[in-house]
Amino acid sequence: MDNRAGEMQVFVRVVETGSFSEAARQLMMTPSTVSKLIGRMEERLGVRLVERSTRRLSLTDEGRLFHERSSTLLAELDDIEREIGQGAKGAGGTLRVSASVAFGVLGIEPLLLEFWRAYPNIVVDLSLSDEIVDLYLDRTDVAFRVGPLTDSSLLARRIGVARRKIVAAPAYLQARGTPVTARDLDFHNCLGFNFRRAEPVWPMKEGGRNVDRMVAGSLLANNGETVRRLVLAGMGLGRLGDYHVRDDIAHGRLVEVLAEAGHGDAEEVHALCLGGQRMPQRIRLFLDFIVPRLQAFMREGA
Repeated sequence: MDNRAGEMQVFVRVVETGSFSEAARQLMMTPSTVSKLIGRMEERLGVRLVERSTRRLSLTDEGRLFHERSSTLLAELDDIEREIGQGAKGAGGTLRVSASVAFGVLGIEPLLLEFWRAYPNIVVDLSLSDEIVDLYLDRTDVAFRVGPLTDSSLLARRIGVARRKIVAAPAYLQARGTPVTARDLDFHNCLGFNFRRAEPVWPMKEGGRNVDRMVAGSLLANNGETVRRLVLAGMGLGRLGDYHVRDDIAHGRLVEVLAEAGHGDAEEVHALCLGGQRMPQRIRLFLDFIVPRLQAFMREGA
């Protein structure tokens, strides 16, 4: 009898645990049985899936592809049975979602209660970080990214445009003065970011030209929410997405400065997921529910 689905389940568990012995323990098998099963799979496929060493297991390129496709297929099998048996209302499973801190807190979190009312059996595993995650390595189903798309293998659904604004607290401007030109930034505490893709420059118009203005300040943070809080505290200027600070501006807690000195300082926001012939039901339901609502959220400040 063909039991390739069972073999895939064993292989996926080995990858997830990083150990033959731990996978065997969870599956109530012996380590030698797991090892022989993986060996039979490699012999049948004609390729090595796992590089074995005394310290750890690592996947070959073929192993990574087989793991990705196996995980997708197994999730699809679960979805098929659940969809046939219960319909969309009964859709379940764990959905791993990644977003920046501000976008997750302000955009995604307020929508989750309504989502769970519609799909109470889907568990949302939400990770918030301004670092860019690798969807495959971090086992992420959906990632919301602000900025240019670099991986054409990912499926992308456009959410909207995040326009950057330079903001400060009224108390800071009263004490340090309001910058009028891009050159004035040299005399201000410009709070920035420390992740790898960040550079200490703010796009500006200077003398009729578009330039990347070097800035410096007393803070480098790994997320926009930390920058926002310290800007609110009067520590300096911050350059943040409009959706992040629009309520603060509307209520007078923050003031936009140098609005005329910007030159289209904006980045697109997308929802990304791994490509495949058939998207797992939990991912499709989540995207169909949340994308139009996030698009409306982004349009509120436009």
